[in-house]
Amino acid sequence: MTDSRILVLIPARMAATRLPGKPLLDIAGLPMIVHVLRRAEEAKIGRVAVATDTPEIADAVRAAGGEAVMTRASHASGSDRIHEAMLALDPAGKAEIVVNLQGDFPTIMPDTIRAALPPLDDPAVDIATLASQIHTEEEDRAPSVVKAIGSPIGPNRLRALYFTRATAPHGDGPRYHHIGLYAYRRAALQRFVTLAPSPLEQQEKLEQLRALEAGMRIDITIVDSVPRGVDTPADLETARKILKPHSD
Repeated sequence: MTDSRILVLIPARMAATRLPGKPLLDIAGLPMIVHVLRRAEEAKIGRVAVATDTPEIADAVRAAGGEAVMTRASHASGSDRIHEAMLALDPAGKAEIVVNLQGDFPTIMPDTIRAALPPLDDPAVDIATLASQIHTEEEDRAPSVVKAIGSPIGPNRLRALYFTRATAPHGDGPRYHHIGLYAYRRAALQRFVTLAPSPLEQQEKLEQLRALEAGMRIDITIVDSVPRGVDTPADLETARKILKPHSD
């Protein structure tokens, strides 16, 4: 049975420039957004819904038996979109935790989704997220790979100090690839969307820095691997190979 205190929201829109119509692209006979929906449902942590501004996405989700909520097209970020969806789906405020799961993670494992929740057992933590250790120089140096920098506070757990596109921290020791999945306390999400974009957020183009600059606490669970996002035609082909039905 899922937890009524947890709401898993998947923001999805059509406006990807590198892969037009990305959420509806076919992977092993299903639209990509439906694969993400299924992984979230398999995690069995709470009510799952797709938040979108596109009727075609909502129709595909509902055709697959999922829940979809229509949101405004004018949102600047996924956080704003899931906040509107949260208010629409849970006006009574029963959901205490809201998980923001990106709609382009079709191969994410349910265990990885679940791993975002344990940091919120500590009432001092506002937002929880994920990272995985970097093992290649290419990953280390790529600005597209966001690095999570934090202080170890337990096994596979960091308290976030900063996020950057640079190679950091300097020197010997582990570096971590941030995974863009967030579990917010409801009050933290409500506060976050009222904050203006912060200076470091605008410089790094990383929304989570807004929370850190406002003094909010983000803790990180370290997981074994990074789920593959789908941003390019090559990523799409990789996802199709991974999710291809076995014929034997």
